[in-house]
Amino acid sequence: MNKQYSLKDLLYYFLRLGFTGFGGPVALVGYMHRDLVEKRKWITEEDFKEGLALAQLAPGPLAAQLAIYLGYVHYRIRGATLAGLAFVIPSFIIVIVLAYFYVLAGGMAWMQAAFYGVGAAVIGIITISGYKLTRKNLGNDWLLWMIAITLAIVTFLFEREILWLILAAGVLVWLFRAPPKLKPGIPFLLLPFMLQIHTNGILGNKLTQIGWFFLKAGAFVFGSGLAIVPFLYGGVVKENQWLTEQQFMDAVAVAMITPGPVVITVAFIGYLVAGFPGACVAALATFIPCYLFTILPAPYFSKYGRNPGIKAFVNGVTAAAIGAIIGAVLVLGKRQITDWTAASIALITVFLLLRVKRLNEPMIIVVAALAGLLIKYFHSK
Repeated sequence: MNKQYSLKDLLYYFLRLGFTGFGGPVALVGYMHRDLVEKRKWITEEDFKEGLALAQLAPGPLAAQLAIYLGYVHYRIRGATLAGLAFVIPSFIIVIVLAYFYVLAGGMAWMQAAFYGVGAAVIGIITISGYKLTRKNLGNDWLLWMIAITLAIVTFLFEREILWLILAAGVLVWLFRAPPKLKPGIPFLLLPFMLQIHTNGILGNKLTQIGWFFLKAGAFVFGSGLAIVPFLYGGVVKENQWLTEQQFMDAVAVAMITPGPVVITVAFIGYLVAGFPGACVAALATFIPCYLFTILPAPYFSKYGRNPGIKAFVNGVTAAAIGAIIGAVLVLGKRQITDWTAASIALITVFLLLRVKRLNEPMIIVVAALAGLLIKYFHSK
């Protein structure tokens, strides 16, 4: 095992990336490849590609899982654990600070005006993310398109993400494209329905409820960090009614303007629901599945990762997650785009993201916030 760096060096790198890594999962993956493979040569191209393939196949936020895997390459479980923490903790701290000031100034008119513009811009950003994921993952595959369209319609009609349908999509593609020799057992078939159990009456403690809900959320972040948005909306706003729709949109916006994984929005939501303990429980519960789905298959992935059945299942689940994102855009847009001004902000966001290659989301969020402040100021005159 040829290590050209210490674990301390790797942790320092991921801490710095956690504080400065804007641009979403694709950009973060690009930074890691540039810095760790091309410049420092700490990680081989083969190890990087293997880690990226595992991160794409397994549920979980792409960039966080890749960071965990790269820590595992030379320093095994200790390296994976510390690298993951070093990457996530900076954005967690930033989100907690923002959540504190958000709660402190929650009733202030200027903040509501800022998030008027931000909410509309977020709709545009999620729309483009769904569009890019569709182009990248669906191609001309009619089966994946049918799954995505079905999930988009179901998510829009029921205004929540139905987990068993997402898993069923994976099983459908698996059976259709790479049928197994053994029939799946009853426990496997019951899993999606068990995950749908509504636990408010069973789990009395709010922190326990938060932990169980976000544990489920973390296990179904397929395709992109934004895949968690429809699931969170259904549970946080519709079922548990922990947040209002405006608070939820604000939470997504905060994730857009902070570095690190988009999934860190769960910490903001947890803080609004149950303060600092809620933020810690939500973040920990969300990232535990991501961590386990990386370190458990890591020793065996080079041997089994290219299994056609595994790839078929993941393709089906990813198509379903993309459909859920599209459905969530429609649901959130229906409520967030309340007038022509908000619609204009959303459309301008879409246009700019399509036409300006190096434009990043945090800059759009900041400009949209300023636009919201100006619009509300002149309307009040």
